[in-house]
Amino acid sequence: MNYNTMKVFLLVVAGLAGLFAPQRGLAAEAWRAEWDKTVKAAEAEGQVTLYFSGYSKVLDSGAFQKAFPKIKVVTVGGSGSVLSQRIAAERRGEKYLADVYNGGGNSLYQALYLAKFLDPIKPALILPEVTDTSKWWENTHKYTDGDSRYIFVYEGNVSSGGNAAYNTQQLTPVEYRSYWDFLNPKLKGKITSVDPRRVRGAGASWQYLYYHKDLGVKFVQRLFSEMEVVMAGEIRQAVDWVASGKVSVCVPCQGSSVVRAKNQGLPISDFPILHFKEGINISSAFGQLALMNRAPHPNAAKVFINWYLSREGQIAFQKEMSQPGDPKNSRRLDVPKDHVPAQEQRTDNLNYFDSDAQDSKDLRPLEKLLTQILGEKS
Repeated sequence: MNYNTMKVFLLVVAGLAGLFAPQRGLAAEAWRAEWDKTVKAAEAEGQVTLYFSGYSKVLDSGAFQKAFPKIKVVTVGGSGSVLSQRIAAERRGEKYLADVYNGGGNSLYQALYLAKFLDPIKPALILPEVTDTSKWWENTHKYTDGDSRYIFVYEGNVSSGGNAAYNTQQLTPVEYRSYWDFLNPKLKGKITSVDPRRVRGAGASWQYLYYHKDLGVKFVQRLFSEMEVVMAGEIRQAVDWVASGKVSVCVPCQGSSVVRAKNQGLPISDFPILHFKEGINISSAFGQLALMNRAPHPNAAKVFINWYLSREGQIAFQKEMSQPGDPKNSRRLDVPKDHVPAQEQRTDNLNYFDSDAQDSKDLRPLEKLLTQILGEKS
């Protein structure tokens, strides 16, 4: 390479360096300017209204309030079915009160996303530590909606799948190593369940039973047409029936409700994580976040969403919501996981049933099937 060629080459390299270096600086300056502007506007709004199902205790810690003292936090708590019905009723009356909704997949997908009550949350993500997908499990942001923009999944817990629970005085777990074993005639009339058409809260477990390739329509059909399943009015009632011995098994049963009863010394337990041959489930429990459309405090909503999905926010989530036997596991990789037992740690070499997969979120086909089997009233 002669002198003139070398000179041209060096000028080109220098030019490219000059082209890209300022862009990196501008990118950093751009997000910071957007963030500062959003925080200032949020402080002017002065409030953020959070409808939180399941995890409102996170807000009781006051961690967000300490980080942003000029933004008042108003929390509306309750079950997903209650909150989603409340939002629908408010909107029928032309009241738009909620800024952010946190909850489980049933309430978010079935009641809010399908009703078009949400704005895309993806454009609201500003902080680099939130937008950087390398900070999240599998190097991706997880969304449950088909558009991959509306319902952000920040939690990923490993569980036994359908979350079946049993009375420890009436049933020997080793005899039941597959969900198909619950079709044993001796359990006829001794199984309870909660109708997903009327009670939200066990959506992930229902998805597992209905969409799992080794269970599906055939299993649900046989379970409810052959086994004289006793339908409970709510999850707590189903757990009480198992613990009291009225029935022997609950399929499905929400893990946290069972854990609470077990911790009270009642004769009830869920099955071990790796117990059933159909494999294990990974689900978000109540760990899904969404931005309401027509939010009254849109900037405060963005500030809260970014804080909650940051490392600080997710540490607060795990700390406040984890309890013995029921650890919470953020999908963020940079928050401690020491509280999660080894068998409940996520790994990259297991084939999970993903209850947050977009093709397994819709429970309407299941509800239609149950109506055909049980009739309009369970």
